[in-house]
Amino acid sequence: MDNLTASSVAHPNIAFIKYWGDIDPSLHIPANGSISMNLQELYTRTQVSFDPDLEGDQFSLNGRLVEDVGLTRVSDFLEHVRQMSGIVIFAAVESYNNFPVGTGIASSASGFAALSLAASHAAGLDLDERALSRLARSGSGSACRSIPPGFVEWQAGCSDVDSYAYSIAPAGHWDIVDCIAVVSQEEKLVSSSTGHLLAGTSSLQAARVDDAPKRLMRCREAILKRDFDALAEVVELDSNLMHAIMLSSTPPLMYWEPATQAIVQAVQSWRKSGLPVCYTIDAGPNVHVICSADSSQDIADKIGLLPGVQKIYISNPGGPARLENSRFQHNSSHLKSI
Repeated sequence: MDNLTASSVAHPNIAFIKYWGDIDPSLHIPANGSISMNLQELYTRTQVSFDPDLEGDQFSLNGRLVEDVGLTRVSDFLEHVRQMSGIVIFAAVESYNNFPVGTGIASSASGFAALSLAASHAAGLDLDERALSRLARSGSGSACRSIPPGFVEWQAGCSDVDSYAYSIAPAGHWDIVDCIAVVSQEEKLVSSSTGHLLAGTSSLQAARVDDAPKRLMRCREAILKRDFDALAEVVELDSNLMHAIMLSSTPPLMYWEPATQAIVQAVQSWRKSGLPVCYTIDAGPNVHVICSADSSQDIADKIGLLPGVQKIYISNPGGPARLENSRFQHNSSHLKSI
């Protein structure tokens, strides 16, 4: 590998306390802090090659050349890296996901986390974790949480300098699992980026943001104490609050499908019966069902019996974004087809 090429792998994350709405959209400075868990079995692999023979940046995703908005977003990010490093040549970016894009499984988080590490390394930059998190945030807010390992908190801050993510517990701290119930693999019509811009039109957003520090504290303590009941309570509350903002925005956003509601009701019923399980939903119709590792197979089997569920992804807590020396190989052994 020459010094203008680098490859990296990063994992998406599921937010327990959600990021929704910015105080500075251009820098992705969030209205409130958030807490998430990296997803080990899901990943984005990205290779960046700066090449003096290129006449413009190139971007391919899962083997397909991307143009228009997708290419512009990546090229703008690469321009940031060029300004930081002093490189003046274009780059070819090849990226692969082993999970659906744009469906509420944080593909932009893993995508820009992987791009941040690969592009900065290829450009000769040696960034520490905090600097990488800040760089990833400039591409996609939630990407900053996919840089550190395990259970991660994003300090909202108020500027580019103090808005970054850090690990509050390693991946091995707690043996919990995310069973992702996929009810749609179609890319959503309204992107999360657009949704963040609409958050301020909801009269509920100010109250949600004001109460965020309390929810962050409750979630952080639940993780550190491995208290599943406490985690379930605050995670479901926070998810419901974010979707209330979406529904009350102008125009309103509704990402849920009928199968989404069916899974939510089933999870609530299972927890009442004594199973350690809860739900959370990002900006999309698919449902993240969080449970203890020893009950994950039972929960996955139950999810598979629900109407509308197409696939189930099962993931443990994941590690940090990392450099990789070998070509990426697809591996879908974690995928359960229904």
